Amino acid sequence: MNSAVIDAAGLGELVSVLIDRGYRVVGPTKSDNAIVLAELDSADDLPSGWGVDVGPGHYRLRRRDDDAVFGHSAGPQSWKQFLHPPRQKLWSSDDAESEEQPRYAFLGVRGCDLAAIAILNGVLGNAAHPDEGFTGRLRQIFVVAVNCTEPGGLCFCASMGTGPAVGPGYDLALTERVGSDGRRYVVDVGTDDGAEVLASITHRQAEQPEIDSAQADVTGAAAKMGRQMPEGDLRNLLVESRESPHWEEVASRCLTCGNCTMVCPTCFCTNVEDVTDLTGEHAERWMEWASCFEFDFTFVHEGSVRQSGPSRYRHWLTHKLGTWHDQFGTSGCVGCGRCIAWCPTGIDITEEMTTLSELAEADDD
Repeated sequence: MNSAVIDAAGLGELVSVLIDRGYRVVGPTKSDNAIVLAELDSADDLPSGWGVDVGPGHYRLRRRDDDAVFGHSAGPQSWKQFLHPPRQKLWSSDDAESEEQPRYAFLGVRGCDLAAIAILNGVLGNAAHPDEGFTGRLRQIFVVAVNCTEPGGLCFCASMGTGPAVGPGYDLALTERVGSDGRRYVVDVGTDDGAEVLASITHRQAEQPEIDSAQADVTGAAAKMGRQMPEGDLRNLLVESRESPHWEEVASRCLTCGNCTMVCPTCFCTNVEDVTDLTGEHAERWMEWASCFEFDFTFVHEGSVRQSGPSRYRHWLTHKLGTWHDQFGTSGCVGCGRCIAWCPTGIDITEEMTTLSELAEADDD
C-alpha cells in the first residue's frame, strides 16, 4: 500500500481512534526519571522532547532540542510484560471462568522489540503445548511500530538483523520526522486492520521525496549503532569457548542478580507456585518470572546443578546466543542493549563476545 503522512494532531487522532475501538493503548511515557511503558489516555502522555543517554550500567534522561516523542532508545521495560506478565494467576479454587484477555494497542514498538515479540511467539505460542494466556493476548494486539533514525549508545540491532527498520508483524509503522513545520510521521500500512485505522484519521499520501528521506535516515541509523556483535558463527564460538578461562573473569564482575534476564525482551523462564489461605479452603496457582541466575533455578533433589557464578553466566549467554538456535531456530538476542544498561556492574554482552572471539582467534594462531 502507498505510504501516508500524518502530523502531530494525526498521531493524537490515532490514539483516540484506537481507544474508541476498545484497545488499551500502551506507549512510552516519562515517569520516575525513565521512559517507561504505560497506558495512554491521549497522545499528550507521550514523552515529547525527551531523549536518553545510556552506557554500561548507566541510564539518564536528557532534554532534546526538539519535540520528538520517539527520540529515545529502549527503556527498562519491554512489551513482554503485557503479553507474558511477570506474575499471573493460572487458577483459583473460587474462579468459575477464566478472565477475559485485554485488547492492547502497542504504540512505539521498535524493530528489536517487534522481533522479540516474534521470538516469544516461537517459544510460547508455537510450542508443543502453547501458553494459552500468551496466545490469547497476542491474537488481539494492534501494533504501531516505529522505525529508528537515532539509535542509542547501546543499540546493536543491526548486527542481530532486527533493525533499525521494523520487520514484519506491524499493523502500522511510523517514521518520525521533526522539522521547522512541526512533527510529521511517514506511515506504512502492514495489515488490513492498519489500513482501516489509517482511513479513520486525517492523513495525506506521502510524496516520494518524503519517503526517500525517511528511508535514508533509517538506513543511515544502521551505521550509527553504539555497539555490534563480532562477525561469524556465535553459536560455534560459544561451543568452542565452553572451557575458556574468560568465564571466571566475567564472573568476578557479575553479581548474579538477574537484572539482565528481567529486562530482556525474550527471556521467558517462569516458576509456578501453589498457595492456600490459612483455612485451607481457598487455593491459587500463580506463575511468575524466574531467572537462570537464581541459585535454586536448577535445584534437583539435594542441590543445584549450576552453583557457581561462572556456570550461570555461561549458561545464560550460551543459551541466548547459541543453543536457542537448536531449540527454536533463531537467536534469542535482538540487540536492544537493555542487559548492558541495567547491569549494575556494566557487563557488556557485545564486549564479552568480542573477547571470546579474540581469544579463540589467538588459540587458532
